[in-house]
Amino acid sequence: MTENSRELLDKLRIDRTPSETPRKTALWVGLGVAVLLVAAAYAAWTHIKTPVAQFHTAVATKIGANASVLDATGYVTARRMATVSSKITGKVKEVMIEEGQHIKAGEVMATLDPIDADAQRALADSQLSVAKSEIGSLRAQLKLAEANVVRYQELVARKFVAPAQLDQYISQRDSLLSQLDTAQRNIQVATDQVRVATDGVDNTVIRAPFSGVIIAKAAQPGEIVSPLSAGGGFTRTGIGTLVDMDSLEIEVDVNEAYIGRVLSKMPVDAILNAYPDWKIPAEVIAIIPSADRSKATVKVRIALLVKDPRIVPEMGVKVSFRDAAQSTGADINEGVRVPATAIGERDGKPVAFVVGPEQKIERRALKVGRSMGEDRQVLAGLNAGETVVVSPSPNLADGVQIHIAPAEGSAP
Repeated sequence: MTENSRELLDKLRIDRTPSETPRKTALWVGLGVAVLLVAAAYAAWTHIKTPVAQFHTAVATKIGANASVLDATGYVTARRMATVSSKITGKVKEVMIEEGQHIKAGEVMATLDPIDADAQRALADSQLSVAKSEIGSLRAQLKLAEANVVRYQELVARKFVAPAQLDQYISQRDSLLSQLDTAQRNIQVATDQVRVATDGVDNTVIRAPFSGVIIAKAAQPGEIVSPLSAGGGFTRTGIGTLVDMDSLEIEVDVNEAYIGRVLSKMPVDAILNAYPDWKIPAEVIAIIPSADRSKATVKVRIALLVKDPRIVPEMGVKVSFRDAAQSTGADINEGVRVPATAIGERDGKPVAFVVGPEQKIERRALKVGRSMGEDRQVLAGLNAGETVVVSPSPNLADGVQIHIAPAEGSAP
């Protein structure tokens, strides 16, 4: 084979040596995937390692001039409230009340069917008439007997008749006198029976025992009412419930640990849950000298110094007891108030965690004052309007970013 033929065969042979370019490309692609995987793993590890905590917060409020020494909650109650019923069992004939109606003392609320009571009254009247007729007959007989006694006394004196006949007429007269006395007593009994029967008729008319407002209507015409609830579930025990709105007051349960702060005639600010912007002046009436062992509370009665139709029984109310004698104290009105649960402790000293810009935590050392119900007075370390963390966790520290949890009842 010549030289030229060998060169031609070498040109026709296939070159199977791998190329360097695809190998480099695959190397760079693998390196990029590895970098992405490392970055994703680092991000996931960082997210798990440092989660954003969620906390509830509260705002520090300035203590006013009339600072409360104690806060409590309670309800509006009526000192005079009655479920008005009848004295007798009977069928309701007519009901003349409706809820919300104002009525005066003695005003008719309802009437019962008076048929039985009228019959008893008619019978008593008849018995009284009979007793009166009997006494008329006895008086006529007594008049005749007394005349016979006088006449026979003259005849005996003249000895025209025997004394025995005079004794007979005297005995007859005395017997009639006794019967007349009995008849008079019967008339008194019959008169008393008429009065009782009249009261029975009057008992069919149910009247308001005092002036007030109807808050419940309990019976309808045709129903049976009874003060003894005879007849089970088909018998009503009352016509309606009447409340004297002038007797409204507040009852609160004060923790027995703080009852020493409450004094008689102490001024009180009351705020109804229904009208949170309306501050009602009030004062302590009495501290009930008995404690509830199950709740460790003492009941306190509070008088409302303002009468208003918006105040109704069973309304929820918040009260603040104010000590006028201490209102001029050195630090009684200083500082701010925050929930007691917002004050933590670090190294044995009280601190609070203030929510700063970008919701980052700033720890503040505090100078605390007196307890104010569920709140606490802070004399130094906080300013009015600052937001503090409520119930901070033990590991909460400066610079930690938190997430403020939505308030209870708010939309997510």
